[in-house]
Amino acid sequence: MRDDEGRADPGAVPGPPEPTRDSSATGGPGYVGAGSKEQIVKRLRRAEGQVRGIQRMVEDDVYCIDVLTQVSAATKALETVALQLLEDHLAHCVAEAAREGGAVADQKIAEASAAIARLVRS
Repeated sequence: MRDDEGRADPGAVPGPPEPTRDSSATGGPGYVGAGSKEQIVKRLRRAEGQVRGIQRMVEDDVYCIDVLTQVSAATKALETVALQLLEDHLAHCVAEAAREGGAVADQKIAEASAAIARLVRS
């Protein structure tokens, strides 16, 4: 968060990271599949509910293995979202950039490679 003069607010809660490109120039990030955006939002809401349930389990002193089982389920739900986002990105952004060629294609391929590497490490 920044104040009116553009300085960083030290007490601000950080928001989502800034996008690496202006997606408005290409019509948005391009969730490709029919209903893909709605599916992603639905899965994220389900994962959010799972995480809230895990929080309640911890607050209620539920047996550790049962909590870990739910953590595993929530992790899998988020991995599914990540893979769908990656698939959409490859099918839309990377494919479009590859058709254009040049530096834009190189950048999109590097971004996709880095995203895949992060997913593999997590």
